[in-house]
Amino acid sequence: MNSTALLDQYLQVRRHSESLVASLSEEDMVVQSMSDASPAKWHLAHTTWFFETFLLRERLPGYPVFDPGFAYLFNSYYEALGPRQPRPERGLLTRPRLERVLAYRRHVDEHMQVLLRDAPDEALPLVELGLAHEQQHQELLLMDLLHLFSRSPLRPAYNERWREPSGDRQGRFVGLPGGLVDIGHDGEGFAFDNEGPRHKVYLQPFQICDRLVTNAQWLEFIEAGGYGRADLWLSEGWARVQEDGWQAPMYWQQRDGAWMEMGLGGLHPLVLAAPVTHISFYEACAFAAWFDARLPTESEWEVAARAGVLGQVEDCAWQWTASAYAPYPGFRPSRDAVGEYNGKFMVSQMVLRGGASITPAGHARPSYRNFFYPAQRWMFSGLRLARDVVAGQAVSERESFAEDVRAGLSAPAKSLPPKYFYDAVGSELFEAICNTQEYYPTRTETALLRKIATELSTVIPRGAALVEFGSGASLKTRLLLDAAPQIGLYLPIDISESALRKATAMLQGAYPDLRVLPQVGDFTHLPHLPADAARRPRVAFFPGSTLGNFTPEESRRFLRSVRRYLGRESRFILGLDMQKDVATLEAAYDDADGITAQFNKNLLARINRELGGDFDLDAFDHLARWNPERSCMEIFLVSRRSQRVHAAGCTFEFRAGERLHTENSHKYSLTQVADLAAESGWHLGRHWLSPDPQVGIFVLEA
Repeated sequence: MNSTALLDQYLQVRRHSESLVASLSEEDMVVQSMSDASPAKWHLAHTTWFFETFLLRERLPGYPVFDPGFAYLFNSYYEALGPRQPRPERGLLTRPRLERVLAYRRHVDEHMQVLLRDAPDEALPLVELGLAHEQQHQELLLMDLLHLFSRSPLRPAYNERWREPSGDRQGRFVGLPGGLVDIGHDGEGFAFDNEGPRHKVYLQPFQICDRLVTNAQWLEFIEAGGYGRADLWLSEGWARVQEDGWQAPMYWQQRDGAWMEMGLGGLHPLVLAAPVTHISFYEACAFAAWFDARLPTESEWEVAARAGVLGQVEDCAWQWTASAYAPYPGFRPSRDAVGEYNGKFMVSQMVLRGGASITPAGHARPSYRNFFYPAQRWMFSGLRLARDVVAGQAVSERESFAEDVRAGLSAPAKSLPPKYFYDAVGSELFEAICNTQEYYPTRTETALLRKIATELSTVIPRGAALVEFGSGASLKTRLLLDAAPQIGLYLPIDISESALRKATAMLQGAYPDLRVLPQVGDFTHLPHLPADAARRPRVAFFPGSTLGNFTPEESRRFLRSVRRYLGRESRFILGLDMQKDVATLEAAYDDADGITAQFNKNLLARINRELGGDFDLDAFDHLARWNPERSCMEIFLVSRRSQRVHAAGCTFEFRAGERLHTENSHKYSLTQVADLAAESGWHLGRHWLSPDPQVGIFVLEA
C-alpha cells in the first residue's frame, strides 16, 4: 500500500474510533468496570500513544512530544518502554480530562499526516500495524462498554438501533478430506506476526458445522442440566462453574420466567435463532461434549474457511478452537519493543478464529489468530462444532445428503440445497432443459462464448491451469480449449461422477495433448489446488450463471474462497445472467413441456431412491416466480395437500400450500457485478454482453 492510500486509511480508522464514542458522556468514558476492561478514554489515548511512540518520535524530525507524562499513563504492556499505570487502575485516571485526550489525538493526527505525505517505505508496515492495533481497540472498546453498561441497574443501551447478529438456518456438518495442508498467512496484505510463518499441517478427515451454535441450542443445553453435569466439563471449567455460579452465558438473565440478553442495543428478549455469544472456552467444550461433538482445531477451522464452506465466519462471534495459543514452527518475534506485541502472550491462552459483529470491516481474515484465557467471557465469543470421521471412512455423499434433508425439511421454512439436483437423472434432465425453446441462458451464453472466444483466450497465460467449477459435460469448455491451445492443464470439478467420467473421456479423445485432471466433489469445498495446477498460472471458468443460485452472502463467500484457492495474479472467467423482463424469466424456469418441473421433482425422487423416502411426486406442484426485491427467480415445490412424508429416518409434516424452496437464480446489473467483485476481493476487468436476452461473460482479476 502506498503512502497516499495509507493516509486515507489512517484518517478513516481514526475517525471511526471517535465516532464510536460520540454518543457517550464523559462519565461513561472514565469508568473501568473490571480489571480486564479499560475505560473508553484510555483506549482513545493508548492508540494515539502507539503512533506517537513508534512512529513520530522515531521517524519525524523535530516532532514535539505532546505530554511526556503520557508515556507512563498510556503504555499498555511494553516492558522495553518503561513503567506504566497498572492495568486494574486505569479507571483512576480522571485526569487528563477527555478534552485533553482529544487534543492529543488531533496533535498526533496532524503530525502523522506530515509523516505519511513523504513516509519512507520501511515505515509503512509499522503504520499498518498501528491501524490494525487501533481496530483491535475499537472492538475492545465496545466489549468493555457492554460490560460496563451490563453492570448498571438501568441496563442502558449503547445504541438503541444497534443490530445484533441474527441466524438464518440450522447448521449442517460438512465433510472435508484433511490431508497435508498449508496453514498461516499467505503473504498477501497485512497480517500480525503470529499468523506466520506459513507451514504444513496434516489433518485427519473431519466434519465441521457450517453455522454457529445458536441460542436455541444453548437453551436446550441449559434445560438438559448442562451447567450441573460435572461429566461434561474440563476440571478447571467445572471448578469455575462452582466458584462463579455460572448458569448461562454471561449476559443472559431471566425476567418473569423469560430469558433476556443484554447487548449493545440494551436488554432485549433472547433471539433463539441468533448465535450464542459471551461464553468461555470451558462452556464451549462442555456444550460440544453434550452434543457428542468437539471444537475444531484452528487448522481445521482455517482450511474450512478458505474452502468457503463456512457461514457466519467473521460477522457474528469469535469462535473458540481446541488449539492452545502457541508459536507456529519458525516463529521469531522482532527484537525491538514491537516484538512484544504477540509473542510474549503465547502461553495459557486458547485461539479463537473468525470475527464478531463488532469487528471492524476488513479487519478479519482466515489466518487471523485471536486469543483469550479460557475462563474469559466478556468478549464476543461463540462456537462452531466439529466431529471426527471414522478412520479410513470418508464422509459419504449419501450421509451429507441425508443430513441436509433432515435439517432442511425440519426448518420452519423448508429448503434444500440445489446441488442435489444433479444426480445422473438430474444431469440428463438439465441437459434437456437447456434444449427447450424457453430456456435461453445456455444457447445465448454459448453463442456469446463462440463469438468472443478468440478475445477471451488472450486473458489465459501460456501453460495455464484452467479450473472449471461444476463442469458437467464440459461442452462450453471446448470453445475455450479450441481458442486457447496454450492451456496446459484442465481441472474439471463436478459433483456428478458419471457426468465427469463422460466429459473426461470425450476431452481426452478430442485433445490428446491436454492433461485432464478431473475431481469429483462439491466445488463449494475448495481446500487446496493439486500441486501441478498450483505451479502454473491459474484461470477459473464458471459459466452458466450458476453463481446466481447462491444468496448474495454465499456468492461473496464463494468468490473470496476462489480467490484464496487460486492465489495471486489469477483470473476468473464468470458467466452471469443479466436482469430482463419478467415474462422471459418465468417462462425459462417453467417451460411448456414441463421438463423444468420434472427436474425440480427429481429432487424428491432422488430422496426416495437414496434415502428411503416416500414422497408422492404428484402431491407437489412446481412453482417458479420472480422476486423483484431480491432480483432473483425463486423455485419451489408446493404441497398440494396436508401430508406426512418419511425420509432419511425422519418424519416431516407438510401443510397444504406449504413451499419447499429448492433454488434461487439471481439476475444482475453491471453495477451489481462490479460491486460483487469488489466486495469479494476481485477487480472487474473486461466484460462482454450478448444481445437480448442478455447474458454476460466477465473477467475478474485478483
